[in-house]
Amino acid sequence: MYSEAEPMYRRALEICEKSLGKDHPDVANSLNNLALLYYSQGKFDEAEPMYRRALEILEKSLGKDHPSVANSLNNLAGLYKTQGKFDEAEPIYRRALEILEKSLGKDHPPVANSLNNLALLYYSQGKFDEAEPMYRRALAILEKSFGKNHPNIAISLENFAALLRKTNRKAEAQEMEERAREIRDKTK
Repeated sequence: MYSEAEPMYRRALEICEKSLGKDHPDVANSLNNLALLYYSQGKFDEAEPMYRRALEILEKSLGKDHPSVANSLNNLAGLYKTQGKFDEAEPIYRRALEILEKSLGKDHPPVANSLNNLALLYYSQGKFDEAEPMYRRALAILEKSFGKNHPNIAISLENFAALLRKTNRKAEAQEMEERAREIRDKTK
């Protein structure tokens, strides 16, 4: 499947560059798609320059505080997190969160996703006291935005429950896991 996708993504990138120029936002989207393909294959050395070039194009064409820039930053930080480069990932995740809060407001679903990314980073580092308020805030934003039974809430509950289990709050974790299971059952 991957071997079939790569030439198509490369062709799409080539068409975008030829028809729109090398610094068009659509070129950044094509680069991002190719980077995601490499990332999913574990080809991190191939993904990183694609993510970086996409970010550079978006900052140049849309401005440094555009939500698309934040999405690109989250992708790059996610790559670093996966590679265990936590010190590199954290400031990038923080910048993405700051952009989203500034451009969309503090209670918008992409802000919740960004908070969750940062919380997962802290969880991976064992910084549970830093992760918990981010999980709580992300969950509150999603519940306010989508109601109590949206599939995204189940994901957030499961992430938070993992932290609660790790910090020996098993009853609260179990409650969240059960709620997540109920949401998943309702939204199948």
